[in-house]
Amino acid sequence: MPSWRTTLTTAGISGTRLREDYTYAARRVLRREPAPYLTLRLLAAPPLVPWLAAGLGFMNRVDDVAETGTPDERSAGLKELGAEVHRALETGDSPDPLLRAYAHAVDTRGLPAEWVVRFLAGAADAEAVFDGFEDEADFQAYLDAYAWPGVIVFTGPQYPGGPDAEQAAGWRRFVDAAQRVDFLADLAGDLAAGRLCIPRARLAEHSVTRSDLEQARDTPGVRELLAAEAGRARSALAATDGILDLTAPGLRAVAVTMTELMEHQLTAVERAGVGALRKDVGYGLVAPLRTLARARARRPRTPRAPK
Repeated sequence: MPSWRTTLTTAGISGTRLREDYTYAARRVLRREPAPYLTLRLLAAPPLVPWLAAGLGFMNRVDDVAETGTPDERSAGLKELGAEVHRALETGDSPDPLLRAYAHAVDTRGLPAEWVVRFLAGAADAEAVFDGFEDEADFQAYLDAYAWPGVIVFTGPQYPGGPDAEQAAGWRRFVDAAQRVDFLADLAGDLAAGRLCIPRARLAEHSVTRSDLEQARDTPGVRELLAAEAGRARSALAATDGILDLTAPGLRAVAVTMTELMEHQLTAVERAGVGALRKDVGYGLVAPLRTLARARARRPRTPRAPK
């Protein structure tokens, strides 16, 4: 793995202030999400890493504002952040080094600003005021408004000029699967925080109440509901087949790893059954390490830059 300085140079990022901005963004991601950061550093082609680190840092920043505080505080925070982002995209400058790095990535890689605008709007209209889903259509609307633009503002810089329609649709299928798995894995924590992420119509189909889930009641209806949700997640994962053909070559090892980890986590959810209502289902330690090791072994060797 090349040093961070070499990685920045390989990506063509020059100038002391700009390199410091990208370094700030990368450190922020490392502190908040060490596993995704290390996956990028170990598996992504070095010229892509700074762009994607800035993208992930920006996505996390918006998520944090949309999920922290009272509804009024979230709304005010997103309005202020949105204004800062728009200024950064228009001028290339900002008091915030993360926004400076991301604005530079968007401009340099040609990611259409429409995706950023959609993500910010979705944060305000779908995430900050989230009160659950009524049915599948409501869930799909959430993906379109927030989760899909979110994954594009992160992964989109892999494509010069941004993703085309087919590539964007591939990531839409990917985020459908990722969101279903994430909601199932985080059921216990979400319920404890007052968030119900399974559509209410599906609870009714199985004669399950919200209280049944909050109390982790082991009933036939609860077991059937969880099994049905896991089955939907399995189908969504199967629908991501072909994402590698739509991914930039330098990011394919990361996409493989992300998919394998989703499959591992979903299997753990299925094994946990009603236990997933009592404790969030993580990746564990061994499986991610094995997955990273396999992916690292499959990844083509990157020639060392001349000294």
